[in-house]
Amino acid sequence: MTDEKKTEAVRRRRTWIPVAVGATVMAAGGGWLLMRSHERPAREAFTGYVVSDDVTMSSPVGGTVTRVAVRRGERVTPGQALFDVDPTIRAAQADQAGAQIAASQAAVAQQEAALLRARSELGAAQADADRAGAELRRLLAAQREKAGAVAALQIEQAQAAASAALDKRAGAQAAVQTAAAAVLVAKAQLAQAQAGLRSARRELADLAPVAPSAGRVEDVMFQAGESVSANAPVVTLVPDGEVKVRFYVPEALVHGYGPGRQVAIACDGCPAGMSATVDFVATRPEYTPPIIYSLDARQKLVWLVEARPSDPAALVPGQPMDVAATSAGLKRR
Repeated sequence: MTDEKKTEAVRRRRTWIPVAVGATVMAAGGGWLLMRSHERPAREAFTGYVVSDDVTMSSPVGGTVTRVAVRRGERVTPGQALFDVDPTIRAAQADQAGAQIAASQAAVAQQEAALLRARSELGAAQADADRAGAELRRLLAAQREKAGAVAALQIEQAQAAASAALDKRAGAQAAVQTAAAAVLVAKAQLAQAQAGLRSARRELADLAPVAPSAGRVEDVMFQAGESVSANAPVVTLVPDGEVKVRFYVPEALVHGYGPGRQVAIACDGCPAGMSATVDFVATRPEYTPPIIYSLDARQKLVWLVEARPSDPAALVPGQPMDVAATSAGLKRR
């Protein structure tokens, strides 16, 4: 081989080696990127925030606020008084309903006594009708056994007495029915009066509502001395049972966060070791643009998940939270 051919062969080998090495590096890098694009995150941690379903306490009737027993940010317990609205009008209605009940009870007693008298009179009329009927039957039987044994006038008088006794009995029966109906009417009026008293007492209680459950006072819209209209919000509560942590889970992980799943949560200044239980997963995903169902873009799909914290009293709505599958996945604070 001449010197020129040797030089050309060496030059070709030097050119091929960088190209081959570059191709190998590119292939390896592409494979690594492909693997990275499909692998699950090493740490299942998400950023969330605290939300709540507030309860608005109001009065079903308007009036003047006489007292506000709570302040914003204050903790309340079940049954704790919140505010009072002037009860003067409703108290008068309750007194009127009580008086109506007393009058209705007296009317019921009176009608029941009249019914007893009517039944007694019916018993006496029935006895008179029985005696008159028996006397008429005796005279008729004697007349059949022996003609002329009983005077015709005597039979006519017995028939008249029996007929009068039957009419009296019919009148007594009608009186009993009338008295019984009057008793039913009086009892219905009594029931109506009792319902009116219950309604008045309920409205009195509604004028002084209490906390339905443990929670925190979110806001107070009226103060003592101000006039409030019917059903206008006076106090807003954040019940402990309605405090939730909301976070978003990627498409690749959402199937592992069904209702009942426990997650670890943490926030600035919160006690360590807090947890929450998932109770809601959205049925539809939310997207980050572009909205394209492709192998790459579907990784941008996220599902809204809500979990109820183990210590809701320690959280404030709007507060940012860290959420992880386990406490080991939370950021150190």
